[in-house]
Amino acid sequence: MHERRANPLGRAATAGVPRATVGGLRLAVLDLEQTADFMIDVVHPCRRIGRPLYLTSANGEVLSRCSTEPRTDRLFRAADLINADGQPLVTMSKLKLLEPLPERVATTDLFHIVARKAQAVGLTFYMFGADEGENEAAVANVRSLYPKLKIVGHSHGYLRGEALRSKVDEINALAPDYLWVALGVPYEQAFVEEFMPRLCNVGVIKTSGGLFNFLSGSRPRAPNWMQNIGLEWAWRIWLEPRRLFWRYLTTNPRALYLLFNRTRPSLTKRD
Repeated sequence: MHERRANPLGRAATAGVPRATVGGLRLAVLDLEQTADFMIDVVHPCRRIGRPLYLTSANGEVLSRCSTEPRTDRLFRAADLINADGQPLVTMSKLKLLEPLPERVATTDLFHIVARKAQAVGLTFYMFGADEGENEAAVANVRSLYPKLKIVGHSHGYLRGEALRSKVDEINALAPDYLWVALGVPYEQAFVEEFMPRLCNVGVIKTSGGLFNFLSGSRPRAPNWMQNIGLEWAWRIWLEPRRLFWRYLTTNPRALYLLFNRTRPSLTKRD
């Protein structure tokens, strides 16, 4: 399948980041701390490029959907950097690669590391996504945890048409260093594709999935032992069986096939 090349500006900003092909996608070979440091470095003390840097994350479901949904595949391959937000991806890389993924880079963990670092140097956040109640609760909890963090604005993600375009222009005028977009796959990736040209004053756009549900406290994380052995998906099915059972039943087998057959024992620094 043809792989869409990242924008030359994005390639230049991420040229020093090592990548590995895991399950068919090119993933950053960075741990949590290194990923957070990279996100800080691209905007502090000055922004490296004149457009937002687009970061997203992949897990087994994403691998499966990219292999069967051309639009989803295109949206992910347009990202400047893709992190591994799935323990099975890390485990398979350790089995098949000489230089494997060092650890899972879960957005739920990454957010807190970036928040602490951003707070220390005065960088700004905008939090976009989830419904109004979840968004409000997530922002309130983040402000409680990081009282010196500059959250310049926030909004729920249930906007359409002119209301959405106006909100995007408002975000651009606020010029946050980090825009966290939590709309779910592939809607948040489609949001980036459509609106990045209108967000030229934003430093980094990070897609965030269900991040705000965890920040709000409405959805508990899986126990650490389940996260560590790659069973967080089972925890999520237990919490939301009607919504997730069929999804994981259909995507997990394909993801395993892709991990076994499209994880390459090589490492390069450039796309």
